[in-house]
Amino acid sequence: MSEGERTGEGRRAGAGGLPRDGGLPREDTRSATYAELAAVGPYGVHPGHALITMVEPHPGHEYAYNRWYEDDHYYAGAMAMPWMFAGRRWVATRDLQLLRTPEKSAVAQPVTAGCYLSTYWITDGRYDDHMRWTVAINKRLNRDARVHQDRTHVFTAFQDHEATVYRDGDTGPRDFHALDHPYQGLVLEVVDAEDETRRAELLRWLVSEHLPGRLTGSPAAMVTVFRPTPLPTDRMTYVKQVEGVDTRLTLLWFLEADPRENWAEHFADLGEAVTEGGLGRLELLAPFVPTVPGTDRYVDRLR
Repeated sequence: MSEGERTGEGRRAGAGGLPRDGGLPREDTRSATYAELAAVGPYGVHPGHALITMVEPHPGHEYAYNRWYEDDHYYAGAMAMPWMFAGRRWVATRDLQLLRTPEKSAVAQPVTAGCYLSTYWITDGRYDDHMRWTVAINKRLNRDARVHQDRTHVFTAFQDHEATVYRDGDTGPRDFHALDHPYQGLVLEVVDAEDETRRAELLRWLVSEHLPGRLTGSPAAMVTVFRPTPLPTDRMTYVKQVEGVDTRLTLLWFLEADPRENWAEHFADLGEAVTEGGLGRLELLAPFVPTVPGTDRYVDRLR
């Protein structure tokens, strides 16, 4: 079976559901089932879950990886899936990688690894439904040789939303807008509580004390806070199981300016602030800027 036959490209239905080219009837896609599924279950706009994935293309494969992700995987392996309603890609050029801390990170070894970051929102209450689809479609993509193998997953996890803290209260974009609003930068922060019993305390401190103060007067409009969930046992073998499920929190800072412009003033000491809070430690602080879809901008500045 050709790629066109598998995907339906080049075949357009005419009268009676037959392809206009006079070939065989199109494959049964169980369209009636979609009508049944649309009538049941949650369908709000709240990002109840996220996929956050930081990936390092292997040296010499940067352009090929970027074109594969931009031209195929971002859509076929993500945005075309049920209940994944928003997405955005980010990139860390070499100068941004060198701003990362701590030097000894439990997330990235070395800490500069993982120059591309993809973030996706999943509808609240639809995690299980989405996971059934994503596991199946990635197996299909792999079987059809539509998975780029020359890359390493540095930090890939599905995560449950815990909180969003806004700089400007009720004014401005909400978290469900965050991946579509033209933010100029993003900071990925990963923190670990001392043990699983203290993560709830760490979360309360972040939301009620630490983040409101740090957002005031900063270029960050909001911070979303997530906690990782285990990957399914039937995941693709090239993605390692999630670490820190019981102790970790993942923060996404959405910036209205390039992170390089205000790094020293607003972000460089975030790790020290977490340590001083006494409830956890910083495992990764990494700035990114948005990619420009359909282009290879920044690919030549990764090394």
